[in-house]
Amino acid sequence: MAVQQRRGSKTRKNKRRTHYKLVPPTLVRCPSCGEYKLAHKMCACGEYNGRQVVEK
Repeated sequence: MAVQQRRGSKTRKNKRRTHYKLVPPTLVRCPSCGEYKLAHKMCACGEYNGRQVVEK
């Protein structure tokens, strides 16, 4: 098993972690009510893919 011989610097650690960042969620508008929702999820009005899925 590999064991490090020297302590890595803060700069080296930060360079390795440059791609660890938060990405805002992709939001789309509901075609029926116009409310923003997550893609591929049912809207708060109960519609999904142009169909009424849940009655309010």
